[in-house]
Amino acid sequence: MSQSAVRPFASSRLRQVAIGLAGVAALTVSSYVSLPMVPVPVTLQTLVVVLLGAVAGPRMGAAIVLSWMGLALTGAPVLAGGKTGLLAFAGPTAGYLFAFPVAAFLAGFLPKGQTLALHGARFAGFLGLHALILAVGGSWLAMLTTLEIALASGVVPFLAGSLLKSALAAAVIAAMPGAKG
Repeated sequence: MSQSAVRPFASSRLRQVAIGLAGVAALTVSSYVSLPMVPVPVTLQTLVVVLLGAVAGPRMGAAIVLSWMGLALTGAPVLAGGKTGLLAFAGPTAGYLFAFPVAAFLAGFLPKGQTLALHGARFAGFLGLHALILAVGGSWLAMLTTLEIALASGVVPFLAGSLLKSALAAAVIAAMPGAKG
């Protein structure tokens, strides 16, 4: 293989690694932007999860989220409140975490383009992905507590934020250069 044929591959691989590291860093920072609530804190994680999928694509978006989760499993304090290890994946927030890679993957299929209809479709898609995260997270929390407690502490307090984060994600994508077509 010629050296010129290797350069584009190495360059694209390096670009993917850089995007992955930036995504993991963004998810980590979003974990620390937090309003402490019990048992589930309010963070910017869901905003970053859906944006990663929408920007990086389904496979890479999900891979970034899974890498971030892998770091948490190995003890890196990348989750909200600096939580790490298996306990984070068995406690009250585990359902939300399990939904993140699925939401990132699905976000990669949201429509591209700059028409008003596509902006609306993206917003609706982001809202649906937030609903998915809340449904999975709330279901997990209900298994640990009761349905009433799960709804009152793990779903309802997050509805307004999900609406806001969905609108923000749609606005970010609309404002991105190259989002056309």
